[in-house]
Amino acid sequence: MQEREPLPSEAVLAVQAECQRLDDELRWLVALVSDTGMRLAEAAGLMLDDLVIDGTYPRVLIQEHPWRRLKTSCSAREVPLVGRALWAARRIRSAESEGVYAFPRFNRTGQTNANSASAALNKWLRPMVPERCTMHSFRHSMRDRLRAVECPADIVDQIGGWQTEGVGQGYGRGYPLDVLAKWMEMLA
Repeated sequence: MQEREPLPSEAVLAVQAECQRLDDELRWLVALVSDTGMRLAEAAGLMLDDLVIDGTYPRVLIQEHPWRRLKTSCSAREVPLVGRALWAARRIRSAESEGVYAFPRFNRTGQTNANSASAALNKWLRPMVPERCTMHSFRHSMRDRLRAVECPADIVDQIGGWQTEGVGQGYGRGYPLDVLAKWMEMLA
């Protein structure tokens, strides 16, 4: 398997602009992933109610569902919605949708079909991104973007749902949403 590369910031911005221009369900998925660092399967398996767009801190609730499991226990988290992810969440919530899924086309069989989402989106992305970059590259880029604003590593790990080293990291509830939002807003 080829190692995936993070997307350079200018490529992230160009893809996000194209997502807003095309303004459809597939591009909402890309925009949501691009500014949250979610795994594609996490985003494709969201319920509409997982996108909380009202209140002081709009956020996405990443939690296990019967149709989509999470990779690790650290994967369950809340991530503030900022930038193009907030735009996408608002578009998803305002779209005429029947049912409970944010992305019904990838949840028709009782299980999230992230492979189908990946194939469709990587094909669309290919001409716009550097070689060896894929949808998963947005996740790598999120880590780099947070580093660029000097975000502490444990906050980066919490936002991305990455497992951290050490027993002490498992204690407590983690950072509150307002602290996460402060760092995420620096990216928008």
